[in-house]
Amino acid sequence: MKREKKRIRTPAQIQQRARELRREMTPAEKLLWSRLRNKRLDGLKFRRQHPLGPFIADFYCAARRLVVEIDGDIHDLQPERDAVRTEQFEQYGYRVIRFRNEQVLNDIEDVLAAIEAICTVDREKS
Repeated sequence: MKREKKRIRTPAQIQQRARELRREMTPAEKLLWSRLRNKRLDGLKFRRQHPLGPFIADFYCAARRLVVEIDGDIHDLQPERDAVRTEQFEQYGYRVIRFRNEQVLNDIEDVLAAIEAICTVDREKS
């Protein structure tokens, strides 16, 4: 079954907030970005702090329609909000994978392997 590729309109204030977030990345986001940028992971292009409709994905790979979220302590206080956000992404045909800040900072190789595994599975489905 082929996923529908529908462009999501992004409000101007969301686009501006994404620019701000690119300048204010957390240490975990900076580390992961250093390993994803310039097609360093399996030749796939990732974008950071990428607007998708009313949301901003921490990292996004258009070729695999994959959203990678890095969760800090604030996410412990808002699990319902994160669930709604993930559900919305999935309704638009995106796949979402989440990692904790600590995972990225302490086990970056495992995080990269998990992202690569999902991208490989998605490539085999297409």
